[in-house]
Amino acid sequence: MKIVDVDVWVVNLPLVNPFTSSFETKTGETRTVVRIRTDSGVEGWGETMWGRPVAAIVKALGKELIGTSPFALESFHRRHHMVPFFHGYLGYAAIAAIDVACWDAMGKATEQSVTDLLGGRVRDEVPITALITRADAPGASGAALAEALAEHTVRVVEEGGFEAVKLKGTTDVRGDVAILRALRAALPEVNLRVDPNAAWSVPDSVRAGIALEELNLEYLEDPCSGIEGMSQVKAKVRIPLCTNMCVVRFEEFAPAMRLNAVDVIHGDVYKWGGIAATKALAAHCETFGLGMNLHSGGELGIATAAHLAVVASTPVLSRAIDSMYYLHADDIIEPLHLENGRLRVPEGPGLGVSVDEEKLRHFAAVNEREGDLTG
Repeated sequence: MKIVDVDVWVVNLPLVNPFTSSFETKTGETRTVVRIRTDSGVEGWGETMWGRPVAAIVKALGKELIGTSPFALESFHRRHHMVPFFHGYLGYAAIAAIDVACWDAMGKATEQSVTDLLGGRVRDEVPITALITRADAPGASGAALAEALAEHTVRVVEEGGFEAVKLKGTTDVRGDVAILRALRAALPEVNLRVDPNAAWSVPDSVRAGIALEELNLEYLEDPCSGIEGMSQVKAKVRIPLCTNMCVVRFEEFAPAMRLNAVDVIHGDVYKWGGIAATKALAAHCETFGLGMNLHSGGELGIATAAHLAVVASTPVLSRAIDSMYYLHADDIIEPLHLENGRLRVPEGPGLGVSVDEEKLRHFAAVNEREGDLTG
């Protein structure tokens, strides 16, 4: 079986509500979608972070795929191992788009799910996190902001059945602490997290971390920047520290361990360069006694299905994963099943999802008109 064609689209999809972090507010998501076709009629679909810059790299890599087998992933990754060196996150994202499409094709060719190809299921459903931002309380400020966000979060948890809540932090450290106190008072049993995206200084992270210890947070994610800074915070704060920003390549794993900088690492198929790399990260985390979770970069259904296959086949991934899937106003696949705060792992060969090509073309046309919204 040989690849005979590679198609690439960039799509824009709206969010149901604006989403605010410490560095941006976005109302939609831009994603790159790829399809590989084989001479046996098998198709494989992939989807990855960001838009036109990533799509350009995917198209260049796609030309070299013609005539190769989708099963030949080791040689594909070896040939292109320098792509992330030159293109950074964009390179990892581009490689992951093709990687996921090849896994989808392999599953369909063998009539096996990607989950089974990765070792089989250890779980059938995956809990996801309720993601809360200041945009969820428009117009509120000060003490009223904390109260409004707490009321909003209670509604989200009750309606969606979520067991974990993550607040996207900001540069307003004191305000973030006040919001977290209000969330904990309103939801004493929920697994609570906060992610300022490294917007806090080391001293502010220490002060805030000590103040937050009484709230029994599940973890504090990237309060400050860098492995050195995280190590200083971890030495003084008893809350577990998680990262999606200072350990994002295997080259950074050993320094983080030597400096005792983190307790939990966020993987991501699209930031780490593929499914096998994410599984390898899980093995590293288990070997060194770390926790692991999955980051969300705004995945639509194809990409979410790949994350679900990884989680379903990886015992260490036992926490509620980050997922923006439920925040999208539409999708390019038949919707994944979400109930009681859990996504059901798709069944069927490959990723187990069906692409609506009419919607794909529609949202690609939106991108052509609007340009990239993110990335």
